[in-house]
Amino acid sequence: MKIGNPIEKPAVNGGSGAASRPGVGEAGGTAKPAATGGPANESATVQLSSTAASLMSGTPDFDAEKVNQVRQSIADGSFKINAEAIADKLIANARELLDRSNSH
Repeated sequence: MKIGNPIEKPAVNGGSGAASRPGVGEAGGTAKPAATGGPANESATVQLSSTAASLMSGTPDFDAEKVNQVRQSIADGSFKINAEAIADKLIANARELLDRSNSH
């Protein structure tokens, strides 16, 4: 899992989660205009690509067996945190984000 995944960022309008973001999870991939406090512009829509729409409508892939193993090891107190691996991945993710922002 990457930290800072754009899909996990809170909505700009102050809401959080997919339910408060316009168009997220809606069929057809067309978003409704976000409420801005002013008059609604009905022509302001967003069209998602078929790939984006399929990613938004499906459930995330995960390894249920691995989740159960981690859950069990936490419950029985045997879960060990590898701080070095976490630090390495945080640094790699920060570098990736910096590289991305410097290239634009």
